[in-house]
Amino acid sequence: MRKGIWLAGAAAALLAGAATADEWGAYGRDPQGTRFSPLTQINAGNVASLKPAWTFHTGDISDGKAKGGGPRSGFETTPLMLDGRLYLTTPFNRVIALDPATGRQLWAFDPRLDRAKPYGDGLINRGLAAWRAGKGGVCALRLYEATLDARLVSVDAATGKPCADFGQGGEVSLRDVARYAPGPYHMTSPPIVVDGVVVVGSAIDDNARADMPDGVVRGFDARSGKLIWSWEPIAKPKDVADKDWKTGAGNAWSVLSADPKRHLVYVPTGSASPDYWGGLRPGDNRWANSVVALDARTGKLSWGFQLVHHDLWDYDTAAAPLATALTLKGKATPVVIAGNKTGMVFVLDPATGKPVLPVEERPVPQSTLYGEKSSPTQPFPTTVPPLIPQSQGPEAVGGLTDADRKFCAETIAGLSGHAMFSPPSEQGILAIPGNVGGINWSGFAWDAAHGWLIVSVTNLPAKVRMIAAKDFVKGDHGDLRAETTMQVGTPFAMSRDFLRGPSGLPCVKPPFGELMAVDLAAGKIVWRSPLGSLEELAPDVGIGKIAPGSIVLGGPIVTAGGLIFQGGTMDKTLRAFSVADGKLLWSGALPASAHATPMTYEAGGKQYVVVAAGGSAKIDEEVQGDAVVAYALP
Repeated sequence: MRKGIWLAGAAAALLAGAATADEWGAYGRDPQGTRFSPLTQINAGNVASLKPAWTFHTGDISDGKAKGGGPRSGFETTPLMLDGRLYLTTPFNRVIALDPATGRQLWAFDPRLDRAKPYGDGLINRGLAAWRAGKGGVCALRLYEATLDARLVSVDAATGKPCADFGQGGEVSLRDVARYAPGPYHMTSPPIVVDGVVVVGSAIDDNARADMPDGVVRGFDARSGKLIWSWEPIAKPKDVADKDWKTGAGNAWSVLSADPKRHLVYVPTGSASPDYWGGLRPGDNRWANSVVALDARTGKLSWGFQLVHHDLWDYDTAAAPLATALTLKGKATPVVIAGNKTGMVFVLDPATGKPVLPVEERPVPQSTLYGEKSSPTQPFPTTVPPLIPQSQGPEAVGGLTDADRKFCAETIAGLSGHAMFSPPSEQGILAIPGNVGGINWSGFAWDAAHGWLIVSVTNLPAKVRMIAAKDFVKGDHGDLRAETTMQVGTPFAMSRDFLRGPSGLPCVKPPFGELMAVDLAAGKIVWRSPLGSLEELAPDVGIGKIAPGSIVLGGPIVTAGGLIFQGGTMDKTLRAFSVADGKLLWSGALPASAHATPMTYEAGGKQYVVVAAGGSAKIDEEVQGDAVVAYALP
């Protein structure tokens, strides 16, 4: 590796290790992704007095209905706070700098995204990475954004102007992948910078076709933008020609984390293409559905651990891995914590990737679908319990009314499987958890005081049905509410939808979303609290109190003040919970739902909690927004 990169990495020590106490220097506050802030000004004793301090409106909203206006927008950014400025991204990929004490705009950079394109995830962006160039002057602190149209841009944090020495005029094209097959290829999550290398993954649309683009992960020189390395999660066999290789994706669409001292980037990967039929991708499909550790300097695979073999359920490793130390037998043990949409948590050795807490392979039901050969076993942790139910029989369904329960029971009884890892079929299965999870990109936070993992989960199973391609073409799409996709290049299309009764309420018992604290060492859930409400799914029946919980898209943060701040729900609310017992201590109404992870910092001697409130691009909520809302004590 070149000397320049090593020196750049040393100069970037602040961001390669941790932000100062009053800052938030990475998506997860630090490269390790702990989302833990040492600030205590706002604490369990005074959080009830929290008030709005300022609100900033970006103006960037799309309802997806305007002619030529492109898809719906969602506001998923988590801002950074460095050097006395707040930096955020908008759904249109604009980068904005604000005064952190007042919310006043200081500058804005527009990469001129073509918003009319059909981006599969909608118009979203989750945030930025930052890197110190090690010298004063222009671009001393650089911000990096990966855009929806597959560009990596670098801007000067002081002025918002492109860093001219990076790529071509401040940007690098990311569309030159190792094998670019037809299909949408874009970026939604921030890159990460380690050892002077900007590491970036990609978002590839689910279920569209078999031969999707490769889910390549790449490392670029943070100063020049020169490609240093690339790594493919699913390597093509040497004896197969490019034109005959029909497997793609396995991409790292979610947030990355790192261990700078080990020079490692932790990469969570998704499923291989297409999600629900694997006849063209025999075997385990490594390293899809995995956590892999890559050397940030070279891209060399240090280790990998696969959480789901030969995925047939869209069970991505969606949460950013969390690197911390866990007390085991009285000794601080370095670990990497990984979770996925199954709702299971794996605790791994950061040096080898081997389980620190035991994992066993268990037999699972086998597919009888034409051309499919499912994995005979799947990995299950044996110390940490699953965070959500793994089966739902017809005898114990949820529902608001007798009609709900009758419909749900009869529907589930008519499916070929209703437990986790039931293989998809033409008869249909209950995928439990559904494709939302479990644990999605909302991810984890680390409670350093107790050594607990704080995690928000969703419990919404999906009905999944395979449809012979010939029947799909003829229009036999089943439930018109369902999402249906062709899976081009395979003999089966796919239909999926959350399983709900006539009232709109899910067919499982509530809560449908929860926040919980997990003692990993003891192998127990310390407490769990219902999170949010699905009122918008059935607004006429007042289900909020009867059936609590919500789809959760947006994660928790933890502070040394004994607090958890959590948005993510559909009910336009930011909440503060006690870390010690999960008790709700405060809630604040938002102009729209906060499908984003909050952050906190101190400016001018005052602590602020900030969250983006703009709704989701994937959930058809009535209210959208463009607000960045800051809270502080009076």
